[in-house]
Amino acid sequence: MKKQKRMRTIGDIIGLLVAFFVFIIPFIFMFVNSLKDRRAANKLSISWPEELHWENYTEVLTSSNNIVLTAFKNSLLITLFSVIILIITCAMSGYVLQRRKDKIMSTFNTVVMIGLMIPPAILPTISIMQSLHVYKTLFGMVMIEVALQTPFTIMLYRGFMSSIPVELEEAGYIDGCTRSVMFRSIIMPLLKPVTATVIILNAVNIFNDFTNPLYFLPGSKNATVQLTLYNFMGQYQSSYNLLFADVIIITIPMLILFIFFNKQLVAGMTAGAVKG
Repeated sequence: MKKQKRMRTIGDIIGLLVAFFVFIIPFIFMFVNSLKDRRAANKLSISWPEELHWENYTEVLTSSNNIVLTAFKNSLLITLFSVIILIITCAMSGYVLQRRKDKIMSTFNTVVMIGLMIPPAILPTISIMQSLHVYKTLFGMVMIEVALQTPFTIMLYRGFMSSIPVELEEAGYIDGCTRSVMFRSIIMPLLKPVTATVIILNAVNIFNDFTNPLYFLPGSKNATVQLTLYNFMGQYQSSYNLLFADVIIITIPMLILFIFFNKQLVAGMTAGAVKG
């Protein structure tokens, strides 16, 4: 027992050291350089500056006609509506796929799993969006994000649903609940742990998405937070102090979200793993 405890402690220490070098040091490096002037930041050293330039953050927020603030608004709207739609639709889909065991549901489950492996086709998707007149719109971008995140989100809900006893639903039916009332009043409140996981994972993926807005939401007025990084990088010269300040600002919302929901994250990921 003492040997196992000692090995577990060593493993924890190694894990903390790896996390420190992989996550903490890069964050410190970016934060330190975001407080330097342009010349000092371009040296890309981790030394603490003699003079702190907090005005870098103000310059980032006000540069290019406040494009960073516009990008924050766009990213938050896309993330908010995408996550809400994913929670509503995928919770119901996961419930049906878990509870029904017929051939039709088996086919639908296979289709959902295939969606995890097939990458999006850029040009056909753009063509469809143009024919529907949703190309370069926030609504179209929300639909893209929902489509891309749906398979994984359904898988999470389906796995968690297996940990909920069927007897609870039977009791609800005996009390006179309709299927919609039973799902809304009994099942959905029990899905809070996995819903917290869905919120964190999808919000981080969508908010930090760079590639899809680049293809499906072009235009300066449609900029998202990740695309604002281009403002401080050029072909011949770059402002690394402003670039790192922008990265720090972009990181804050998702860091706050993780702090609020981190306790439910592991529960939502692991629940149903044995029974699934």
